[in-house]
Amino acid sequence: MEYENSETFARDADNHDELAGFRKRFSIPIHKDEDAVYLVGNSLGLMPEVARNAVQNELDSWAQLGVDGHFKDQHPWYSYHEELRAAGASLVGAKPSEVVFMNGLTVNLHLMMVSFFRPGGRRNKILIESGAFPSDLYSVQSQLHWHGLDRDKDLIQVQPSLASEGVTSEDIVAAIEDQGDEIALVLVGAVNFFTGRLYDMAEITRAGQAAGCLVGFDLAHSAGNVPHSLHDWGVDFAAWCTYKYLNSGPGAVAGCFVHERHHADDRLPQFGGWWGNDPDTRFDMNAERDFAPVSSADRWQMSNPPILAMAPVRESLNIFEEAGIENIRNKSIEMTGYLSFLVDELGSENVEVLTPDDPRKRGSQLSLRIGRDPVGLFKSLSAKGVATDLRKPDVIRVAPAPLYNSFHDVWRFASILRETLDD
Repeated sequence: MEYENSETFARDADNHDELAGFRKRFSIPIHKDEDAVYLVGNSLGLMPEVARNAVQNELDSWAQLGVDGHFKDQHPWYSYHEELRAAGASLVGAKPSEVVFMNGLTVNLHLMMVSFFRPGGRRNKILIESGAFPSDLYSVQSQLHWHGLDRDKDLIQVQPSLASEGVTSEDIVAAIEDQGDEIALVLVGAVNFFTGRLYDMAEITRAGQAAGCLVGFDLAHSAGNVPHSLHDWGVDFAAWCTYKYLNSGPGAVAGCFVHERHHADDRLPQFGGWWGNDPDTRFDMNAERDFAPVSSADRWQMSNPPILAMAPVRESLNIFEEAGIENIRNKSIEMTGYLSFLVDELGSENVEVLTPDDPRKRGSQLSLRIGRDPVGLFKSLSAKGVATDLRKPDVIRVAPAPLYNSFHDVWRFASILRETLDD
C-alpha cells in the first residue's frame, strides 16, 4: 500500500477493507458525541456486542435450570471449556487437544513451571529477555526462590547487543548457545510489551531445545495479533491472556498450550484437581480414587470453569475464527505501516519510534518515545478523546486493533498528535 497523509486516503482505505464490517460488532467508547480514537487494545480490548447476551444467557440458565445447567443448557457447563478448544487452537496453531482455557495468565505460567522447570545438576537457570513484562519477572523469580535457588545468579536476563534496538531474537539465541548447558527453561514474551518487538519463536525454540532446554512463551501480546504455529514449532508450552487483543473482558479466563508429546508423561510433576481428571470418573466422589489425568492439555486444569467469565471468551474466539488470523495480520501490517508513515510525516524530534521498522518483527503496536513531557502529552491526548497508554518513564504505546480500528482512527490519531505537539 502506498500511503498518503490525507483523510481522503484513510477513508478510501477503510472502504476497501474486507474486515471493516467487524467494527460495528464492538462497543466503541464515545467522546463528545463521536467515536473515541481507541488505540489501546494491547491493554484492554473493546467489548464485542455479543458478550452482553452471552453472559445474560448463562445467568438465565442459572435462574431457570439451577444445577441442571451443567448438563441441560444449550451450552452445558460441564463441557463448556471444550467449546473453546477448536477456535483457540486455530488461533495459536495447535491441535485442539493441546489447548485449554483456565485461570489467569500468571497462574498458568506458574502451573506450567511446576511441570516444565525442573532444575538439577548444572541446569538450574531460567532465561528471559530483559525488559520482560513485570509479572513474568516476578513469576520466574518466585519459582527460583521456591526451588531454593539464587534469584540473581540463576536468572539470566538477556541484554541487548545494541541498546538502541532493545533485545533481539539474535540476542536471545546467542545467550542460549552461550549458556545453554546451564539453562533448564527458556521463557520469553513473544511480543515485548514495552517495545512491541515480535520475537522469532520458531528459531528460539529450535535453539533452546538443541541446547537441551525446555521452551515456553508468554503470548499475552501476540495471541490474536499474529499467527502462530506452536505445534509445528515444537514449543513445549505457552500461556496467554484473553483480555487484550482477544477482547474477552477485564481479567478474562486465560489460554494455555501444552505440546501433545507431554500429555501422557506421568513423570512430569503437576498439581492435580478434579477438572484435570478423566471426565468419565470426574464426578465419582470416591475419596480413595487416585487422580487419573486426562491425556490432553486439560490435565493441567484444577477447578471447574467459571462459566460467566468464559462466555465472552467463547464469543470472541468465534469472531476471530470468522475473521481469520491471517486476514487480521495482513490488516495489522497495513495499519501499523500507515501509523509509522504518519508519525514519520510529523518530522518531530520529540517523537522516536522504538518498535522495529520491519513488520515481520513487530506486532500491532508502535511504541513512541517522547522526548519532552511525555506525561503532559499523554494527558492532552486523553483529553481529546485519544486512548493510548503511558509506560514510564517516557513511552506512549499505540496499538491499532484490526477488528475494530479503522485507517481513519490512525489518521485521526496522527492529526491530533500533530496538533498537540504544536500546542
